[in-house]
Amino acid sequence: MVEAATLLAQTAQPPSRILCVDDEPNILSSLRRLFRAQGYQVLTAESGSAGLKILETESVDLVISDMRMPEMDGARFLEHVRERWPDTLRLLLTGYADIQSILNAINRGEIYRYITKPWDDNDIVLVVRHALERQVMLHEQQRLEALTQHQNEELKSLNASLEEKVEARTVALKKAHDELLGFNERLKINFLTSIKVFSNLIEMRGNNLAGHSRRVADLARRIAVKMRLDARETQEIFIAGLLHNIGKIGFSDDLLAMPVTLMNGDNLGQYRKYPERGEQLLMPLEDLRGAAASVRSHQERFDGTGFPDRLSGFDIPTGARILALASDYDNLQIGTLAQRNLRPEEAAAVILQSRGKRYDPLVVNAFQEILNGSGNSGGRDVVAPDPEEQVTVAGLRAGMVTARDLITRDGFLLLSADHVLNEHLIKQILAFEKSSGSPLTLYVRPERKK
Repeated sequence: MVEAATLLAQTAQPPSRILCVDDEPNILSSLRRLFRAQGYQVLTAESGSAGLKILETESVDLVISDMRMPEMDGARFLEHVRERWPDTLRLLLTGYADIQSILNAINRGEIYRYITKPWDDNDIVLVVRHALERQVMLHEQQRLEALTQHQNEELKSLNASLEEKVEARTVALKKAHDELLGFNERLKINFLTSIKVFSNLIEMRGNNLAGHSRRVADLARRIAVKMRLDARETQEIFIAGLLHNIGKIGFSDDLLAMPVTLMNGDNLGQYRKYPERGEQLLMPLEDLRGAAASVRSHQERFDGTGFPDRLSGFDIPTGARILALASDYDNLQIGTLAQRNLRPEEAAAVILQSRGKRYDPLVVNAFQEILNGSGNSGGRDVVAPDPEEQVTVAGLRAGMVTARDLITRDGFLLLSADHVLNEHLIKQILAFEKSSGSPLTLYVRPERKK
C-alpha cells in the first residue's frame, strides 16, 4: 500500500533545464532571455566540449546546439550527447540550407527537430514546449507501466478471502490502465500534431503557400476514400499530403515565390530535386517510410514525363498518383505553377483535360465525383457512397464511422475520417467537449457492411 501510494503521489515537476550551445555569445544571450522568460532554467556553453563538461555535472532535459562551431560541429556534439545521455532531447540550430549536414545531425545525433536561423521566437518556443511535453508524457507512460506491473504483482499476493481488498485493487488497476490508454492516445495525436507543425515550415516563408499542405492533404484523403482505399493507406496519403513540400526546405525565398513556368537553368534543376530531398528527410522515421515513397514520386506523370524517376502508369505508387492531382489543383489556384491564379473551375478544367496524360484516369474520375457531389462519373458505374449525417456528440453511437476529420476550433486534428467509434472513444470525445467548453459537431455514416 505504501509503495503504491508513493508511485501515485506525483507532485509538480521543477522547471525544465535547457542547455544552449553556440560559439556566438549574442545568440546565447538571445536564447537565454527567450527561454528564461518562459520559466525554463537555461545553461549556456560556447563550444561542444564546454557543453559536454556541463552535461557531466548538470541534469539537462533538452539541448539546443548550433551546427557550425569550431573544433566540434553540432552533428558531432549531438552524437556524443545521444551516446552518453540518450534521454536528453536534442535540437539543431542551423543558419544555412545544407541538407547533408542536417541529415548527418538526424542520423548521427538522432535530433528531435532542426530550427533555421533567424528563428521566430514563438515558433522555437512552441517546438521546445512540444518536445518537453512529449518527454513528460513518455516518462508518465513509463511510470504508469511500472505502477500497473506493481499492482499486478500485489494483486497476485492477495488472499482469495479478502474480497473487498481484491475489489479495491481491481478498481485501482483499471483506473491506471485507462489512464495509460489515454496517454497512448495523446501520444498518437501529438505525433500527428508534430507532423502538421513540421509541414508548416515552408508555408511560414511563402505567403501564397499558407494552408496549401492542409488543403492538399484533405483533398488527397477525400480522393483516397472515394477510391475505397483502406483506412491505413488513406491516413498514410493524408500524412504524405501534409509533408509533400518538405524537400523545399533549402529553397531561397525567391525560388519559393517563383512560378514553375518561369523557372529555367539552375532554378529548374534545384526545383526538380525537391521530391528526392523530401524522401531523404523522412526516411529515418520508420513510421513515415510509406509516406516518403509518395513524397518522392508525387511529381511523376502518368504518361512518364515526370520526375525524378520518369515512372509511368501504375508503376507510380497510388498515393503519389493521388498527390500529383491534389497538389496541382491547389497550386494552379495559388499561382505556384503559373503566373496567373486560376479560379477553382478553371483549375478543375486543366485537371480534367490532362486525364491519362499527367494524371491517372481513375484518380481523375474520383476527383470529378467529389466536384460533382455524385456517385457517377462519365457514365461509369460506381458504388454509391454511404450517406453521411451531421450529429452532436450526444448523438454518437458505437459502430458509427467518421465521414470527415474531426477538427477543433484551433485547427487540431482530434480524430481522422473513416474511424469506427466505440464506447470508450465516445466517452473520450465527450470528455474533450466538456473540458474545452466548445460544442463539437461530427459527420458520420453507418458502419460499413463486411
